[in-house]
Amino acid sequence: MTWNSTFKKPGKRLERKPWKKQLERNTQTLVRRAAMKTTRKRVTVAEGKRFIDACRGEECYLRVPGVCCSIGWAHESVVDCHSNQSRHGKAGARKADNIYTVPGCAPCHAWIDQNRVGTPKQVKYDVWDRAYERWEPVRARKMGLEMQEAV
Repeated sequence: MTWNSTFKKPGKRLERKPWKKQLERNTQTLVRRAAMKTTRKRVTVAEGKRFIDACRGEECYLRVPGVCCSIGWAHESVVDCHSNQSRHGKAGARKADNIYTVPGCAPCHAWIDQNRVGTPKQVKYDVWDRAYERWEPVRARKMGLEMQEAV
């Protein structure tokens, strides 16, 4: 009888249990993932809500020339605008931390978040950083925080 080269010849089989190694590897991965999940600190709604609420009833701090509709007065479209910079916690679909919010009107918020005009990122970062510098002391007074705590 001739054997095709793709089939093994009958005879002595090696005692191998590949599923056992795979099971060990999967168990270790699950243990590591569980440990990572438990160490992450999640921001509670109450912690973030303080910073978001501070933006209500304020004027736009972004003040993008030719775009802003709320310079010098509180507009009903003013909302909290999160930073788009990775140094503030922004990553993929994750928003920046709530401490890095600035009040901004709807047109300025759209200008910061969407790139319909083709403005370079660095220009947007500079506009947001200047707004944050102006907003931080106002927010600290409004929330009753010390400047060192807010940073």
